[in-house]
Amino acid sequence: MGNPPQTGQPGWYYRLSSFFRDKFGEPVYKIPLDAGFSCPNRDGTTGHTGCIYCYNPSFTPFGRDQNFISITEQIQSGKKKNDRVNYLAYFQAYTNTYAPPEQLKKLYDEALNDSEVIGLSIATRPDCISTEILNLLENYACRCHLWIEYGLQSAHDQTLARINRGHSAASFADAVKLTRGRGIYICAHIILGLPEETPAMMLETIDFLNRCRVDGVKFHHLQVIRNTPLAEHHAMGQITVYKKFGDYIPILCDCLERLSSNIIVHRLASQVTSKEFLITPHWPESAGQIAYAVERELKKRGTWQGYRRNGI
Repeated sequence: MGNPPQTGQPGWYYRLSSFFRDKFGEPVYKIPLDAGFSCPNRDGTTGHTGCIYCYNPSFTPFGRDQNFISITEQIQSGKKKNDRVNYLAYFQAYTNTYAPPEQLKKLYDEALNDSEVIGLSIATRPDCISTEILNLLENYACRCHLWIEYGLQSAHDQTLARINRGHSAASFADAVKLTRGRGIYICAHIILGLPEETPAMMLETIDFLNRCRVDGVKFHHLQVIRNTPLAEHHAMGQITVYKKFGDYIPILCDCLERLSSNIIVHRLASQVTSKEFLITPHWPESAGQIAYAVERELKKRGTWQGYRRNGI
């Protein structure tokens, strides 16, 4: 059996929890927030229906179907009870740079007013960034920990068109290039199992992330969520998913083997706020069980994250 390389990160893949412990000496937790943003793929700028898989209440605890509450109230509600720990304010819902810089500053400042919030994590689209906004974020990165999370999903433009993403892979690469060198950590979101994607195409997306030199990645598996165009496609028999989590583990481990060893893995699989939103697949396994299965599979193979990286 092989052993993972001694690069400073413990385990068979580089977990976000390990990164936080190395950097801060203790755990850091993310509090998901809904700041009331819209999305250019819904308001008519690039589209009206959004990505075919997306229904925000399925993955954000403060969905628009509920009464909106302030950022301060959301942070207080999201804290762990009876524990004093450090947090990142995670601006998660919709597109969190899709507003004038002065409006963004007001919201980010409100989150950082809490003494236990040591930084920000800002989810957005690569076509919703600008030099002016990055200048603002760079100022925050000088005084707090800051991640920007760009949704990519796939490096293949035909897939991006198929899922109605509304931007190209080149748009993602341009956004990463514009962001790099500002003290901002860059995370990419990708989805494994998108319609008509082969395993080889998924590995090519990993190669693309390596070339872009992102700092982190979130893996998602394709889920069919109610109230989405994808649900309609699934009802017509046009969509297949990883029915069992055991079917997903091999391709996920293939991707980890290909992923550069210094890229931090934020997540291994998708999550939903409530099973009521989920049509398929229904996995009984917890996030911890999935992580254990990944480590077990990598140990079985005698490989680790970056073992099969394509020499980039």
